[in-house]
Amino acid sequence: MNGVIADAERVHVETGRLTFTETAAAKAAELLQVNGKEHAAIRVYVKSGGCSGYTYGMAIDEKTLDGDRMFEDRGIRMVVDKMSWPLLQSSQVDYVENLMGGGFSVVNPNATSACGCGHSFRTDGKAAPEGEGSASCH
Repeated sequence: MNGVIADAERVHVETGRLTFTETAAAKAAELLQVNGKEHAAIRVYVKSGGCSGYTYGMAIDEKTLDGDRMFEDRGIRMVVDKMSWPLLQSSQVDYVENLMGGGFSVVNPNATSACGCGHSFRTDGKAAPEGEGSASCH
């Protein structure tokens, strides 16, 4: 564990940390409470897949693993694994509601392209290769 960081805005700029918008933090707090996991963290991660190459994932997690980075922003703890960290540095987790429902999204300055629905991204500036990722935008 690399420690908990409290000063969200100042540290976000200085270290490239992961942050929550106010709306996302409120929704995350609600989810933690509803699940009886107020002391757990939100794990944010990246995995291969999606129509652009990588997809974002989030889960409630009560454990930390070797190499995890831990942050706290707006009263919510976040954990990022060492493989996802280079792709998530300086990102911000948001929560958006629209006519299709609501969900978390990641505003990622490391992404050079993203699919139309915003669930997957690339970091090399190229379009997704033919046959890579899923056939649909999810």
